[in-house]
Amino acid sequence: MTFSQKDPSALLSDDEREAAVQRLQEVYAEERISYEEMDQRLGHVLTAKTHGELASALASLPEEIPAPASTIAAAGGRIRRRGAWRVPRVLKVGSAYGRVRLDLSRAVIEHPVVDIELQLGTGGARITVPRDAIVDVEGLSTGWKDLRYKARPSPRPGGPKIRIFGTMGYGRLRIRHARR
Repeated sequence: MTFSQKDPSALLSDDEREAAVQRLQEVYAEERISYEEMDQRLGHVLTAKTHGELASALASLPEEIPAPASTIAAAGGRIRRRGAWRVPRVLKVGSAYGRVRLDLSRAVIEHPVVDIELQLGTGGARITVPRDAIVDVEGLSTGWKDLRYKARPSPRPGGPKIRIFGTMGYGRLRIRHARR
């Protein structure tokens, strides 16, 4: 449901405002609007109180281009990415029995938001994110072991937002921020 389809007089939540800001940043990063237009619309989004005000600030934005998903899968064995690899906007990782190691600390991250979908059976996973990354694990379901992640107390602005979701069977997911 888009903002224009909701009750125009309903008050906005912080999450809805943040989603609108991210949408503007993505459209600007794709060079589909000018800096001046993004700045003007951003001012409207940040001062909007209702869905109607937000919908007018986002009106006539170019259509959202769905990001193609890249998939890494293995029935058994290891899945490992490290070094200067290019992180796609949407990454799907599937493994029935193996371990997963994703190191994003030196990776090329071109998107303000990266979605990582995990579909893991019995193997564990370890994900290293950049120091300034903001990590969201709200959509992750763990079966047997709990998630090990300690969020940074005050993340630096400007880092990517890494959203991790999906299902973990019998393995444990460990997420840590890079030290450098």
